[in-house]
Amino acid sequence: MTNTRDDVRELATKARGAARVLRSASTTTKNAALAAIASALEAHAPRIVAANERDIAKGVANGLTEALVDRLTLTSERIANIADAVRDVAALPDPVGEVVVGRTLPNGLTVRNVRVPMGVVGMIYEARPNVTVDAACLALKSGNAVLLRGGSAAEETNEVLVSLMRDAVESVGIPGDAIASVDQWGREGATELMKARGYIDLLIPRGGPGLIQSVVMNSTVPVIETGVGNCHVFINADADIDRAIAITVNSKTHRTGVCNAAETLLLHRDFPGAAEVLTALSQRGVTLHADAGAKTIAHAVGIDVLDATEDDWDREYLSMDMAVAIVDSVDAAIEHIGVHSSGHTEAIVTDSVADANRFVASIDSAAVMVNASTRFTDGGELGLGAEIGISTQKLHARGPMGLAELTTTTWVVEGAGHVR
Repeated sequence: MTNTRDDVRELATKARGAARVLRSASTTTKNAALAAIASALEAHAPRIVAANERDIAKGVANGLTEALVDRLTLTSERIANIADAVRDVAALPDPVGEVVVGRTLPNGLTVRNVRVPMGVVGMIYEARPNVTVDAACLALKSGNAVLLRGGSAAEETNEVLVSLMRDAVESVGIPGDAIASVDQWGREGATELMKARGYIDLLIPRGGPGLIQSVVMNSTVPVIETGVGNCHVFINADADIDRAIAITVNSKTHRTGVCNAAETLLLHRDFPGAAEVLTALSQRGVTLHADAGAKTIAHAVGIDVLDATEDDWDREYLSMDMAVAIVDSVDAAIEHIGVHSSGHTEAIVTDSVADANRFVASIDSAAVMVNASTRFTDGGELGLGAEIGISTQKLHARGPMGLAELTTTTWVVEGAGHVR
């Protein structure tokens, strides 16, 4: 344990040295590094896919779930998309140096609150090799070094990706230690990342509830809690039936193994299209976990359902399962969400501006959708470029985290011999 601690802290010390270089690196240099990474990914796609196939084979043999296998898989097409996303990050404005607040005080002092890099950012995640690239590139563009723990499921894939990215940034004069992995030390490496206060400035976990809570509860490094998504769709009494079907089906089935997929459907008791919505979900293979009211509607149109338990209202299924409840009003939907939501994303489908405004004002989540799918809670969809995670906490950053969320600020005060 002592050796692992020393090894990880040595790696973190090297990362801090690289972060000092990155802190003053020009946007042109950082963008050149990102361009080199994108080109390296494309040029070495066969090597990445081969390593990924070995990881997938081990994962399947070890009983990895279908959702995690999907997240783990990298094809040539996905690698090309990742490379395009890297170039998208390069095209985004550099947040470093942005003046958040600037003014001249009555005494003549000029003050500016300026965005600066965090320093060293740690990431702990599982079975998501795309996060390896997203995290490294977002950290790089925002002037940070990054230490990665990508989990054993993607070990071979991540080893190749990190090696390629280190070589790429070195080719433009940025230290390779700006991107490093602790995967070789396994779980002990992850533990030491959590304990490396003073070496790592910020730690971001991304994965299932168990992983996230383990990091939140055990880390001495400041943590941004991300990702667990017990997301809700509420269909109001006046909602357009076709719109309600489209939004609900997309929210649930577009991609089930992601945190912004809807897990619970709330139907207003007076909504006339409840049977149509449940039928549309069932026809697409969704297993419904229904309360008594929803069960009655489903059985009337020949849909078999499971009886919902109290646990179902709090579950992030990440599968073709969905909890369904009938509620009496907008306020009842808001109350249900307030009790059971993980604070990620909630959606309302309604033609009432007043009810939509009430819903938005009352819901305490990172994102609220009005007549739109929960799947839009995504950095790329919201114009941030690739995201490093979706924060479900309230301090510093909330919702999709892009470049600005990986910076902090410094007050720059200029005087002319001023004394107090």
